[in-house]
Amino acid sequence: MKILVCITNVPDTTAKITFTDNNTKLNKAGVQFIIGPYDDYALARAVELKEKLGGSVTVLHVGGADAEPQIRKALAIGADDAIRVNAEPVDSYFVASQIAYVAGQNNYDLILMGRESIDFNSGVVHGLVGEMLGIPSYSPVMKLEIEGTTATLAREIDGGKETLSATLPLVLGCQEPISEWKIPNMRGIMTARTKPLLVVEPVAMEEFTAPGNYSLPAPKGACKMIPADQAEMLIKLLRTEAKVI
Repeated sequence: MKILVCITNVPDTTAKITFTDNNTKLNKAGVQFIIGPYDDYALARAVELKEKLGGSVTVLHVGGADAEPQIRKALAIGADDAIRVNAEPVDSYFVASQIAYVAGQNNYDLILMGRESIDFNSGVVHGLVGEMLGIPSYSPVMKLEIEGTTATLAREIDGGKETLSATLPLVLGCQEPISEWKIPNMRGIMTARTKPLLVVEPVAMEEFTAPGNYSLPAPKGACKMIPADQAEMLIKLLRTEAKVI
């Protein structure tokens, strides 16, 4: 089985974010970057499937050379090789187009990625890739089992969960608890240094969007503490100030 896992290179959730160039670009100075947490789940499940069923896992990232430490970490976790499309990830459509082109050249049985990145949270790349390749796409997938060419998966839907079967190839957007994050061991870190990392140039395409400007969320307001024995005052404030009841 050939599995492709698409990973993002995103700021750590604890990083303090600022912007440059009149609030049109992320200021990367001093920011720690990580593999997207949802992508980590997808990668962990892909490695488990490879160990169980045989085959190979390829990691794909659309982005610059600054993401290579995260790519090497993915290789240390258990991926066999990696591809980096040497281009700034402009928007979801651009990223999906690059993924679809690479996937179309290599005939993967399964394409896994996180349900969304944690920077822009668009949550549409898996659907776009599926449409571009003409194969089914499902998200968010919480459980995945493969038997032959049939995948059994569980995903969240409005008001509950759904279990269904689908025939490979598939594109899946993953989330917990599909697997548990894996921490690379020393042997994995050492072997990752020699695993192949292919850098390819992007496919030329028209850009449909451009960032206007970014802004930080409003700072949290002051917290007003009410003594536990003054429930009437709390109710009054919720009605008159917070206006939530």
